[in-house]
Amino acid sequence: MNLPLTPSFRLTGKRALVAGASSGIGLAAAAALGEAGADVVVAARRSDALDTLVADMTAAGMNAAALRLDVSDIAGTQAAVAQHGPFDVLVNSAGLARHSPATDTTEADFDAVSDLNIKGAYFLSQAVAKGLIAVGKPGSLINISSQMAHVGGLDRAVYSATKHAVEGFTKSMAIEWGKSGIRVNTICPTFILTALTQSTFDQPDKRAWIEDKIKLGRVGSVEDIMGAVAYLASDASSLVTGSALLVDGGWTAE
Repeated sequence: MNLPLTPSFRLTGKRALVAGASSGIGLAAAAALGEAGADVVVAARRSDALDTLVADMTAAGMNAAALRLDVSDIAGTQAAVAQHGPFDVLVNSAGLARHSPATDTTEADFDAVSDLNIKGAYFLSQAVAKGLIAVGKPGSLINISSQMAHVGGLDRAVYSATKHAVEGFTKSMAIEWGKSGIRVNTICPTFILTALTQSTFDQPDKRAWIEDKIKLGRVGSVEDIMGAVAYLASDASSLVTGSALLVDGGWTAE
């Protein structure tokens, strides 16, 4: 009997772009891709943080380069991807949250969150896909979404709306680009403890609410997302597109 072999999780020879790579989930995604052998271009607005990340990845034996990029600058993003691509893998972790009761939402906050989480993510995906289609290459596009793309949450009407939108355009892009071999998926984390989310966890009532909703009884860490990134970027997920990979500890199971 010839036993089937698991498709490779390795990314040797692949070029990956990670937006929002200067901290948190984006930084962890870059490390996961670099560990799997990809040549990783880490992108964000903060050049100093990117330089530190590239130095640390290089010291760990990974191949990495920095690209200063503001995803909300559509023209600048399109030009940068055209210049430095094509990219076999995209991980878009650039995002913004401004939480408040829905009755207190301002137009400025609504626009700022929407411009980055929806518009920026949409056109970044478009730019990477265009580069792949132009050279006839397949690829894997991964948007970091949220469990809030599948449920609602206190003070999160705008954020949840933007992430629901990401799920919608991800599915449509997957349908359109499937024949070109381009897969488009999302990863939907639960609350992940990072420097940016620490203030939420420092509030006892909110931490209690979070821990009650996560069925595994603990909050997430960035390491919990790394395996999902490596899987969706690699040939191990070659038949997965238009899907949402929930890494939520069971939050949305009810």
